[in-house]
Amino acid sequence: MKHTSWSLITLFVVLTGLVFAGRFYLYPSGNSEARVKKGKGLNPVPVEVGHIKQGSIHLRLTFSGSLEARAEFVVAPKIGGRLLSLGVDLSDTVNRGQLVAELDSDEAFQAVLQARADLAVARATQIEKQSSLKIAAREFERINRLKQKGIASDSQYDSAMSNQLVKRSLLEVARAQVMREKSLLEAANIRLGYSKVTADWPGEDDQRLVAERYVDEGQTVSANTPLLLISKLEPITGIVHTTEKDYASLSPGQPVSLTTDAYPTEIFYGKVDRISPVFNKTTRQARIELAIANPELKLKPGMFIRATIDVRTIANATLVPEMAITSRRDQTGVFIVNEKSLTVSWHPVTMGIIEDRQAQVEGNGLSGRVVILGQHLLENGSAISIPDPKNIKNYPDTAGKDK
Repeated sequence: MKHTSWSLITLFVVLTGLVFAGRFYLYPSGNSEARVKKGKGLNPVPVEVGHIKQGSIHLRLTFSGSLEARAEFVVAPKIGGRLLSLGVDLSDTVNRGQLVAELDSDEAFQAVLQARADLAVARATQIEKQSSLKIAAREFERINRLKQKGIASDSQYDSAMSNQLVKRSLLEVARAQVMREKSLLEAANIRLGYSKVTADWPGEDDQRLVAERYVDEGQTVSANTPLLLISKLEPITGIVHTTEKDYASLSPGQPVSLTTDAYPTEIFYGKVDRISPVFNKTTRQARIELAIANPELKLKPGMFIRATIDVRTIANATLVPEMAITSRRDQTGVFIVNEKSLTVSWHPVTMGIIEDRQAQVEGNGLSGRVVILGQHLLENGSAISIPDPKNIKNYPDTAGKDK
């Protein structure tokens, strides 16, 4: 027991001696805090430094989302029938107005023949009624002359007039019947034309791609049954969603760069096209639509994307390496090197945009070089030493990137 007690006492004495020796080494004499403020009596703290620069910096927001077709057109027949042929297939290029499908037209063709025959009958009836009206008109003129001479009676005159009016009415009915049969013939011709299905989408683009095919040749389809989906892919639409925090920073026309897993080494460019004026009640996010140039049609609807929106650019900003930012007594700031005395001075700063390990800062006296490693050992006025970068492995450059 006595041996153990003496061992513990000896260990305590040794540790106490080491503590005092370290304190004496770091602070040879006097008040340590005062010495730090004066920059004297301390061993210089080895640090690494970077340069304060003036340059442009960008505020960019990155979102994940997906691609959608700019516009979609569903090809569907207006009449039912058996599908005789499909002129295009999946991924084919389609011109506006191109014939893409044809239906069995036998029934529609017979309807046209029937309408033509009905029109011919109506026209013959019209001719007959015109002849009857001419005869009735001559009879009325003859009775009228006889009446003026006192030969024909009033009853004969009234009868001839009534007959003429009846014939005129029958002629009008015949004319209306001809117009009706013409309309029916035109409708029959239109229905016959519906057997040839064309891709007549609205808009200014003259070419699109077949995105989906829903039926096969030989199937019987009813009116308005989808046959093909034709999509516009240039430009293509990117869809992302933003929270309230970033919503106010976005506006139409802002430039966008986009990457995909399908083409990881390529960057596609576009702009913010539309911003939803409302937030989804479930997700609390707003829909953002991006117009992305797609001249080679590499981008396809359904692909996942990472879109970076260039929100704001500051052309002449004060930039420091992000690694230089530190805090003292609830203040954010940097340690700037005093080149003549090789000491540092503490400068509070206001943080701005951070991009590519560079931070935009605002404050007084921001010029020269700034400490980027070793700040935890420094106070205002601390003495420093700056090792030769050639002797330091993986020495970071002023942007905070390893060389």
